[in-house]
Amino acid sequence: DSRADRVAFETEGAGQEVVEYGDVLELNRFDGLPYSSRYYTLLKERMDLPVWKAKCDFMDKLANRQFIIVSGTARTGRSSQIPQWCAEFCLAVQYQNGMVVCTQVHRQHTVDLALRVADEMDVNIGHEVGYSIPLETCCSGDTVLRYCTDDMLLREMMSDPMLEHYGVIVIDQAHERTVSTDVLLGLLKDITLQRPELRVVLLTATHPGPKLLGHYKNVPLIQLEGVCSAEVVYTGTSHKDYFCSALRLVLEIHHSQEEGDIVVFLATTQEIDLARDILLREEANIPTHLGELLPISVHPGLGGTLPMPGEEEGRCRRVFLTSSPNEDLFWAVHMLNFVIDAGVQKRNVYNPRIRANSVAIQPISRIQAESRKQLVGPTGKSFCLYPEDTPLPSETRPHILESDITSTVLFLKRMDIGGLGRCDFIDRPDPEGLMQALEELDYLAALDDDGNLSEIGIIMSEFPLEPQMAKTLLASCEFDCVNEVVTIAAMLTAPSCFLVPSRELRLEASQCHLKFQHPEGDHFTLINIYKAFKQNQQEPFVSVEKWCQDYFLSLSALQTADAIRSELTDILRRIELPVSMPSFGSKGNTLNIKRALLAGFFMQVARDVDSSGNYFMLTHKHVAQIHPFSAYGTKTPKLGLPEWVLFHQYSFSEDNCIRTVSHISPEEFIQMAPQYFFFNLPPSESKDILQNILDNGAEHYKAKKLQKSPSLESIPEVTASCVIQ
Repeated sequence: DSRADRVAFETEGAGQEVVEYGDVLELNRFDGLPYSSRYYTLLKERMDLPVWKAKCDFMDKLANRQFIIVSGTARTGRSSQIPQWCAEFCLAVQYQNGMVVCTQVHRQHTVDLALRVADEMDVNIGHEVGYSIPLETCCSGDTVLRYCTDDMLLREMMSDPMLEHYGVIVIDQAHERTVSTDVLLGLLKDITLQRPELRVVLLTATHPGPKLLGHYKNVPLIQLEGVCSAEVVYTGTSHKDYFCSALRLVLEIHHSQEEGDIVVFLATTQEIDLARDILLREEANIPTHLGELLPISVHPGLGGTLPMPGEEEGRCRRVFLTSSPNEDLFWAVHMLNFVIDAGVQKRNVYNPRIRANSVAIQPISRIQAESRKQLVGPTGKSFCLYPEDTPLPSETRPHILESDITSTVLFLKRMDIGGLGRCDFIDRPDPEGLMQALEELDYLAALDDDGNLSEIGIIMSEFPLEPQMAKTLLASCEFDCVNEVVTIAAMLTAPSCFLVPSRELRLEASQCHLKFQHPEGDHFTLINIYKAFKQNQQEPFVSVEKWCQDYFLSLSALQTADAIRSELTDILRRIELPVSMPSFGSKGNTLNIKRALLAGFFMQVARDVDSSGNYFMLTHKHVAQIHPFSAYGTKTPKLGLPEWVLFHQYSFSEDNCIRTVSHISPEEFIQMAPQYFFFNLPPSESKDILQNILDNGAEHYKAKKLQKSPSLESIPEVTASCVIQ
């Protein structure tokens, strides 16, 4: 770029003075190279953001206070500008106290922000500015500002408990109150006492509630002025009719020919997919002169095809179909002019008594409602599909009060080893949920007699898996079936690989999926699918994309599973655990896979009590059916359903089904379940059957199995659990 007659902007504090330098080249303080012309173009845009009015105040407080809270919606520029200013603060002291890290809730948002900020700072992504999300890291030794998901920063604390690599930690989207964010907020309170030079900045969408303000005593608060509000229209729709009303509004807006994209906030993933199918059908009937209507699904947690700023929109009107908590994802969509808000959200509420999530459709909070309205500018419109006087809760309910916290407790036990004695939660977890988490970790042999992490627990915490799956993976090392179990773990951790097509194609999809079915159950079917995927991936004349389409499988889910499998294999090798050679299909391997699964999932066993598909779950005495998508789900009882099964997931309120089911024998369960877990099971006919086998058939069972598999000699009769040597 020509540097002649460049206009350079000096931005000391909040000043916006324009200084002409003529032919003088101004150097970028972060990489030492001259600024490009694009830097100054973007700087003009940045200085128009509402957050810039607060720069002087923010930099002053950052220099003098340890904690700062900044509130402002995504459109104020808080998530892109404040981390840059923190990088300037660290640069001023030559990074003596470390670099800057900024946490996000969503993977897609993390990457988008890092790309945008690297562009604004005129540096290369992966060098001075980087990002870390699960399964993908784009950083280097030169990185001074890193965006990452909140769970990634937590995992980093296992090797760096005091976060000594960082001089400033920015917790963005603190109002979302995810489990990982709440744990970070609790631990940082203790870390700052031991590191007085550390700075912590909390970013929230609206004014923080009294709990957050009270958690950090006398913390300074900077409130950013939002953009001018859009016109708000309350339709007064009842909760039952919001779906049809939302789609009707989309079509009315499109027929009105008013310019701009639309974002529609619905409640569930199923509604998002159904809305997309309906709008695609309706688009065929729209007159050509109105232009194309393009519905885009943006599922929570999975990101989507969101454009970067400056992308040409063309004649097409995009309709983004999404749900909570995706409010901050649309900061880059400049053509967004309409918001349609159903005012409700789906929440998974964990019930520790039955170890299952129940789904509840609840009103969104006032914070979420305000964030959605702020997505469009003063010329836009925000349609609220609920009466104006609807009582909305003031804050988002903390996820830690509604989630299974077994993984969190395992992590905190690991942090206890690292020197952090306690986590000062803003909202303490439910005592019943906490007791259930400790009980489960005890059953999994992750705790010693004093309640501290055992050697097995320490190894389990190394894996980015649920504790039951981590224990299964460890057990597979003893049973020489690591190659197969690591595939199962990866496939179950990734999103579902099964695509759910439109109603008219479901029979064809079901027939395609039948080709991968394994007689022993769904866990084994997942291995078949992964093996077929890898085989087709290596074929020179096969398009793996077309293969996935033909078999109604998700390419992105299988690629994610492949990446997870590689990561798990690397961890196994790093901690010097054996990785077996493939032996899938042999009788001994099948038995060993079931033993490994039972070593972790013995709490998730059910029995068909009436030979008609009603499965009684031993742990809490609920009865459920096998999900239709299971290999067994399409069978009638006459075709012979297995009597005893191990399942991966139980969905209570949606369909009362058990998912990912494989056949086991009662003898295998008795052998692998901890003895004290078995004795603590509530009384039932199923428990009596097991007790009878235990009393009368254990010796016969042991002799029979020893004849088939010499490796059983190392397993005591009805042992506590598989012991990792």
